[in-house]
Amino acid sequence: MTFTLPSVAQLRRAAERLGMAPTDDYLEATRRILEPLAGAYRVLDGIPDEVPLVKYPRTPGYRPEGAENLHGAWYVKTAVKGAARGKLKGRRIALKDNVCLAGVPMMNGTSTLEGYVPDLDATVATRILDAGGEIAGKAVCEYYCVSGGSHTSSTGPVINPRVPGHSAGGSSSGSAALVAAGEVDMAIGGDQAGSIRIPASYCGVVGLKPTYGLVPYSGIIPLEVTVDHCGPIAASVADNALLLEVIAGADGLDGRQKTPKVRPYTKALTGDADGLRIAVVHEGFGHAHSEPDVDATVRREAKRLKKLGAKVKEVSIPWHRMALPIWTPIVHDGGLITMLTMNGAGVCHEGLYVTSLVDASAGWRDRADEFADTIRIMALIGQHSLDRHRGHYYAKAQNLRRRLRAAYNAVFAEHDLLLMPTQPLKATPLPPPDAPPELVTQRSWENIDNTCAFNVTGHPAITVPCGTGDGRPIGLMLVGRHHEETTLYRAAHAYEQAGDWQRR
Repeated sequence: MTFTLPSVAQLRRAAERLGMAPTDDYLEATRRILEPLAGAYRVLDGIPDEVPLVKYPRTPGYRPEGAENLHGAWYVKTAVKGAARGKLKGRRIALKDNVCLAGVPMMNGTSTLEGYVPDLDATVATRILDAGGEIAGKAVCEYYCVSGGSHTSSTGPVINPRVPGHSAGGSSSGSAALVAAGEVDMAIGGDQAGSIRIPASYCGVVGLKPTYGLVPYSGIIPLEVTVDHCGPIAASVADNALLLEVIAGADGLDGRQKTPKVRPYTKALTGDADGLRIAVVHEGFGHAHSEPDVDATVRREAKRLKKLGAKVKEVSIPWHRMALPIWTPIVHDGGLITMLTMNGAGVCHEGLYVTSLVDASAGWRDRADEFADTIRIMALIGQHSLDRHRGHYYAKAQNLRRRLRAAYNAVFAEHDLLLMPTQPLKATPLPPPDAPPELVTQRSWENIDNTCAFNVTGHPAITVPCGTGDGRPIGLMLVGRHHEETTLYRAAHAYEQAGDWQRR
């Protein structure tokens, strides 16, 4: 790739997009002025990029089919071996397919990126390998990761291993399904509206969205830089804490990280909830999509925590119902710029930019009609908002997130944890292949009422399975103060040890 000096015609098109109407003489002068500036761009062509070195050998793997991929959860199977010893020795881990793994294909759920092969490892991948883990492959994720259901990936739907024919949740759909099916020990997920917690809840496993910035997002395709989170999915609280212990901490690359406070998370697994002050959030129940048995089960299990020694009290946080309106323009307006305008790289954040991914992602412009309904509609509302309102609603939402964060922090002054259903409903039937856009988007977005709030505020949140309804898992979500994942793990572990959730 070589940067070229724009022609007068190209400058004319750029001016029109910017609302300018310069004369041809002005554009000719502009072209002369730009010559030294274009030279600066060309200097970069001759300098090697600054990216992390790939440390461990691997093969590109293969696309499993048939009986080897019963739930449609694998995108690529491989076997990248890490260090000879470490905390994850003997453990097999799947990466969500928006996480770069050098030499192994990645498509982020979208047909427009299929065939792309990253040239570097994400920080979390390197840390897993350094800890002796084996990366078993890439787990299917939803189209551009814009779905809380598991039906939008170009590879086809991911099927819930516990409930055939039903959603595994999204967008880390394959990650949760592979853990629930016992095909891997742990998995990496990403979360911008609940995309770790939703599939973990639907599939009956444990998913944690860490404090914003605790886990480096370097080498992972962003959705919107101010809500991007990466975290662990596992079958047990102990395994979840172990994986977080490996992947947490600053990497010196990710601008989302300020001064992350890393703890020995596995030491919090005491099995003791005595004295913990837990606030049951009234507004976390009774949403438009809420199922009565979900609300009833979570309230019942809150009482179980009380029997374990916790002090449980219902509180009201009216601003919790404002989370979705605040989240919406941040992700739709900001996500449009991050994913499409800037080709999956974002802008105005310091960190690791995967230039090969930027080049590969740019191809969407000739293939936008292939987009899943979720990304089409997100892009259309985002583009309209930016064209008509020039960023007003994105800016106001960013301001209001401080008020939302303060509303939760006021409750945290007297309580250690918040409690509510992870999502208002259980796993839903997968839409048919010819489903209309109304059903596709309903099944994608109807389950984020409680989860998206803590992407906006950055508080850590964990989902643990707490029961079933019609054979479908129900998730209970605990939310903690910033950087207090140890408190989440303590409560979740004590609850988990109190009995088998499938028999409650």
